[in-house]
Amino acid sequence: MGENVNEAVINESVIRDIGLAPAGEAKIHWVSQYTHLLNHIQADFEKNRPFAGRRIGVCLHLEAKTAHFVRILKRGGADVTVVPSNPLSTQDDVVAALVRSGVRAFARHGCDAAEYQECHMRLLSLEPDLIVDDGGDLVTALHARFPHLIPGVAGACEETTTGLARLRAMEKAKALKIPVIAVNDAQMKYLFDNRYGTGQSVWDSVMHTTNLVVAGKTVVVAGYGWCGKGVAMRAKGLGARVVVTEVDPVKAVEACMDGFEVMPMTHAALLGHFFITVTGNKNVIHEAHIRLMQDGAILANAGHFDVEISKPALNALSRAHYEMKPNVEAYEMQDGRKIILLAEGRLVNLASGFGHPAEIMDMSFAIQALSLEYIATGKAKLSPGVISVPGELDEKVARLRLLTTHKEIDALTQEQIDYMNS
Repeated sequence: MGENVNEAVINESVIRDIGLAPAGEAKIHWVSQYTHLLNHIQADFEKNRPFAGRRIGVCLHLEAKTAHFVRILKRGGADVTVVPSNPLSTQDDVVAALVRSGVRAFARHGCDAAEYQECHMRLLSLEPDLIVDDGGDLVTALHARFPHLIPGVAGACEETTTGLARLRAMEKAKALKIPVIAVNDAQMKYLFDNRYGTGQSVWDSVMHTTNLVVAGKTVVVAGYGWCGKGVAMRAKGLGARVVVTEVDPVKAVEACMDGFEVMPMTHAALLGHFFITVTGNKNVIHEAHIRLMQDGAILANAGHFDVEISKPALNALSRAHYEMKPNVEAYEMQDGRKIILLAEGRLVNLASGFGHPAEIMDMSFAIQALSLEYIATGKAKLSPGVISVPGELDEKVARLRLLTTHKEIDALTQEQIDYMNS
């Protein structure tokens, strides 16, 4: 493993089974062969140790790509503790491998809501001075439950659209008391992670979970942001008829120009075989829609929280509810129709899959690592609020990606620079 076993960290951690570590180690080793940007950054971090003496709290989906990223932070000198950002995305063998290599963890797959919150409380009680968050859970818990620790937190990085929406609401209310770098808004994150990563990983998970064909069926994609664009694009590539539902007129026009049908969910509900919600909002599919759906309609969510598909409405309308196979639940309606829900309505590509491809997360975690280094080394005085990723970091990751994939581009001549500036 190349890591020193830290018995104290093993004893402090709350995980499923440390004996699962070898299986997790194999997963981490596999993805590390395809994360060339992170491996480049790792060499720099091992040399310069930008996180020496720092305590980093990480709240992310705990799977192999995350584990490789976390180990790189540790090799940069950090004392790292991890907790889950989703109860169903935790892979117990990967967490065991992390703990075995000296990373403290409070995480078990399938933990209930109380245990999930307790994991976060345990992490914050260790007084981290840097935070990596996914969905804003850790930062909001810091402000709500541990406000006395805020002065000691240098800053945080936020991974997701949903998390930034929460943090910007806090900022607007003047409740956000630490600087948070908006990693999700970096071009080298959302243009690739949100579009190509979500697009591929959602359909990987849906097809793996259901073992059904997509070609020739109607897919309804709720939301045409960057993630929705990726889901729709991949559904089209699989041979589906794609319908997009939207509330934003500009995005609706874009979906039309991209060749997709656009209509309200009340119309689309009659047509869909697969429904994928990707909005970040709640009750995107609710009682009125469920009443219209055909027998066997399959519902999946690719947004951060399990609120986009109304599970209370499914329960209220059904006469029976049972598991058909892992991550596949049937809700039997009063008229005998079955509506199928995948992964409890949680983030389907991680709750019933392996998440984004390694090469995609390589770019996203490279942005995370460099942004965290930017905070830790005090390269700029940061005030509380949501802060953009510095442009030079975005460009650095892009150039590293080109370098590690052996691609070259042109450069402007001085004459061209002068012309563009004139």
